[in-house]
Amino acid sequence: MKLAVVFRGIGYHVDKPLLYHSRRVAAAHGYEIKNVPYGNFPSGVKGNQEKMNACFFSALEQCEELLKDVDFSRYEEILFLSKSIGTAIASAYARKHALTTRNVYFTPVKESFRFMDQPGIVFHGTEDGWADTEMVRIECEKRDLTLFVIEHANHSLETDDWKQDIETLYGIMHRIDLYLSESAE
Repeated sequence: MKLAVVFRGIGYHVDKPLLYHSRRVAAAHGYEIKNVPYGNFPSGVKGNQEKMNACFFSALEQCEELLKDVDFSRYEEILFLSKSIGTAIASAYARKHALTTRNVYFTPVKESFRFMDQPGIVFHGTEDGWADTEMVRIECEKRDLTLFVIEHANHSLETDDWKQDIETLYGIMHRIDLYLSESAE
């Protein structure tokens, strides 16, 4: 049995493209899907460390309640799909509960790297206003995480060119498909 747990971002819910399609890819690989619907975040978080910390601790606390009935020991493989602040929340949750997880980290914020100690793949856009590309490269290298950088893409891994965005989204899902295929071998 395999479980994929989905950790959303502050404004990026599970039905937005990256999380919606990655859930579909995971389901095609036989993963049971569990969304973690934490929320009630304040506005004006970007650039405000106090609000960012409050969001993180609030979401982590909500995760404890939302996932309390999940028996992770039942699963042979656990995959965390996470976006933005969700990368920090997923990583901190895994650490706190001593879970071994595989990960797809979409656009981690700077604070995420304090907790990202599980294997995975990372997707980052060079125009991401929440995390500097060079810092992401350095932190991924330190942790031996495979990093995919999307040129000119923002925090949603999108640009001003919708055609390019659709091709990029396909490429991202293809890389996730390959990553999940590696675990099946």
